[in-house]
Amino acid sequence: MFRTALRNVLAHKARLLMTVLAVMLGVAFVSGTMVFTDTIGAAYEKSSAKSYENVSVAVKPGSPAPSGDGRDETPHLTQRQLDTVRALPGAASATGIVSGFTAVADKDGKLIGDGWSTRGGNYSAGKDGTDARYAMTDGRAPQKADEVALDGKTADRAGVQVGDTIRMSVDGPVMRQTVTGVFDTDDGNVAAGGSLVLFDTPTAQKLFAKAGQYDEIDVKAAPGTSQAALKAATEKVLPQGTEVVTGQKLADEEAKSIASMMSGLNTGLLVFAGIALFVGTFIIANTFTMLVAQRTKELALMRAVGASRRQVTRSVLIEAFVVGLTAAVVGLVTGIGIAVGMRSLLGTTGATLPDGPLVVGSGTIMWSMIVGVAVTMLAAWLPARRASRIAPVAAMSSVHAPATTKSLVLRNTLGALLTGAGAALVLAGAGMDAQSGKMPLGAGGGLLLIGVFVLTPLLSRPLIAAAGPLLRPFGVTGKLARQNSVRNPRRTAATASALMIGLTLITGLTVIATSVQKGIDRMAADSIKADYTVSMVNGIIDLSPEVAKTLNGLDGVTATSPMRNAWIQVGGNGESVTGVNPRTIAQLVTLDFAHGSAGGLGGTTVVMDDKTAERGGWKVGDTLPAVYDDKAKGTLKVGGIYQGNEMLDGILVDTATLDPHLAKIADTRVLVKTADGTSAAVKDSLRKALGDNPAIKVQDRADISDEAGGVISMMLNMLYGLLAMAVIVAVLGVINTLAMSVFERSHEIGMLRAIGLDRRDVKRMVRFESLLISLFGALLGIGLGVFLGWAAGRLIAGGMNTYTMIVPWDRIAIFLGGAAVVGVLAALWPARRAARLNMLSAIKAE
Repeated sequence: MFRTALRNVLAHKARLLMTVLAVMLGVAFVSGTMVFTDTIGAAYEKSSAKSYENVSVAVKPGSPAPSGDGRDETPHLTQRQLDTVRALPGAASATGIVSGFTAVADKDGKLIGDGWSTRGGNYSAGKDGTDARYAMTDGRAPQKADEVALDGKTADRAGVQVGDTIRMSVDGPVMRQTVTGVFDTDDGNVAAGGSLVLFDTPTAQKLFAKAGQYDEIDVKAAPGTSQAALKAATEKVLPQGTEVVTGQKLADEEAKSIASMMSGLNTGLLVFAGIALFVGTFIIANTFTMLVAQRTKELALMRAVGASRRQVTRSVLIEAFVVGLTAAVVGLVTGIGIAVGMRSLLGTTGATLPDGPLVVGSGTIMWSMIVGVAVTMLAAWLPARRASRIAPVAAMSSVHAPATTKSLVLRNTLGALLTGAGAALVLAGAGMDAQSGKMPLGAGGGLLLIGVFVLTPLLSRPLIAAAGPLLRPFGVTGKLARQNSVRNPRRTAATASALMIGLTLITGLTVIATSVQKGIDRMAADSIKADYTVSMVNGIIDLSPEVAKTLNGLDGVTATSPMRNAWIQVGGNGESVTGVNPRTIAQLVTLDFAHGSAGGLGGTTVVMDDKTAERGGWKVGDTLPAVYDDKAKGTLKVGGIYQGNEMLDGILVDTATLDPHLAKIADTRVLVKTADGTSAAVKDSLRKALGDNPAIKVQDRADISDEAGGVISMMLNMLYGLLAMAVIVAVLGVINTLAMSVFERSHEIGMLRAIGLDRRDVKRMVRFESLLISLFGALLGIGLGVFLGWAAGRLIAGGMNTYTMIVPWDRIAIFLGGAAVVGVLAALWPARRAARLNMLSAIKAE
């Protein structure tokens, strides 16, 4: 039986090629993902471990101390503590570290790095005049307030050399610094494409902390002193609550963090690999079903001469094993190539990755083999079992044994139950809140997909029959194509379902993304009256108040207001408050008041959003006790309650009331209204007034929408690319099915040719058949995608007031057109093969 199985594999090489390709693509996706993430993770871990070579013990201020008003105060380490640690007997050296956000501009004024990873720090020279963390490759370390050193990669991207002047910013105002040195670093942010700027220590402290303060102290142990011993000695001389961690623990935590990050990426990519493999199972099952059907007489003869059912099943499964193993090996090699390509592709996009060897772990090889073989054998098991259950006499008298009425009734009943249960769960999930509705919506979507797949043979007849009027003008070829499409509903269902799954996901994601983008547009239009919003590029660091002063003094600017966030105690609760200009805020934002108005805002009278008022049980006219950041006490009066939204909420208070109590005045953003409205010229004039600052972005309402939409579009395009694998596998399924169908119908095609159907008509018949199957799968997928997109949108709408479902008919038309193109292209080879069949040989075929 083993030799028979091998001969069958070798005898049907062309028929099994598409199955091998389908499995190979899925395995390649799996192995490529694992190799890529293992390689990148290992490179980052190596880089991280190297960066901790000179750190035996790290001292940190500890957890932020609660101030009692809902806000945490970040502590710092002092110069005295640094001197104390430096004097320890087991310490060879101790380095005080201070760092923070620093934006660097290239010669065109554009930001270098990725915003969040553009950092600045201090060069802390030891007794030998050098800092072990940074090796100067050119020039010297910074020594004065107007001097900096740059990492080598940033210097290359900025196009600067030692002695050049470079523009940068920390919190808004532009700084023009002289580059005195270029250095190498193992900093992971730089390796990931960020930038690092070094100042002398007093300058860094002034910019990022306070004079004599540090964010961290790194201690290197003297020879003969262990990290544990140094840690214990350090803890004894520092105040309680200060965090002391060994360098080994930091390296281990960093490695764990990197592994977690890579695990998340790995899981995300493997989900799409799983989708591709799931789609591939339809092709495998289809192929083996047809191969078994074509060999029904052969298998019956084997049964007649003594082969048992188990041996027949085993014979088919051995074929599947050989096919799966071949596909797994080819897929593994292809996946390694994909991983190399992905790494190179990231390099071309500007992303910088740490250097390191390609990592092909034993786990990658094992899982590639398991996945390839297991998926193939599982998909082939049902056809194998079905073949073994055919009685020898019945099989010898009928090449194609149709499915029994009982099996069809059972299938349709099961499909209806699964579809109904799935739809019910989706509808139930759509009616819940976002947190509790995720699980039933996800489970319902999966059940619905499976249920529709099971029902697809039943759905194929009426839906494909509906295309009859469209095919009528094509005469006999159109009629034959329609009949051939529904001749074997199970095969049509399996082929169309592969395409259906891919298009369900693509359509659902597109509906959600388009609707979210529209909601963001409405949110920006409905909430903001200001022509421009000015903020820091990374959206995390606050602006210097000098920015608001500069903007307010410009000609053509009619109104400005800072948005100055703080936490204070209001009515016994820690609340978020935003300091604004009470005279101009109504011109810059839309406040939809349920009670009161913006007219009363000013002095100690505040306005608050409806949720804050409801949570505190407050109403217009209430006087509330307040405790500010500096512990000063006062009272605030509620002058109005407005409807909050994603752009504006919380308590709005006059900056004149809030500022005297703040330790540091800073703005999250500044709203600006101009006499000339929005235009490229006005935006350019605002940028120039701010010194063409690389750290600051000036956005109008369209820019705000585009920024959010850009992230959505990027994610959607990535998902399209990942789902393309499933669509490619589905195309292979259509080709495979048509090729098998043509082989099965050789006798029939020969007869049609003999009675007058020419080669062009034969090609047209096969193409129409392919077109019908593809469009049938596409229509099911698009319908399910729109439904699931609607349900997911209901959850999103619960947290986004401006969300409205949008069905992007233009993109759906493209998807439908793409499915038609898939059908035409998939039919090229099978149609050509059918047209070139020898008429007499085909007639004699069984």
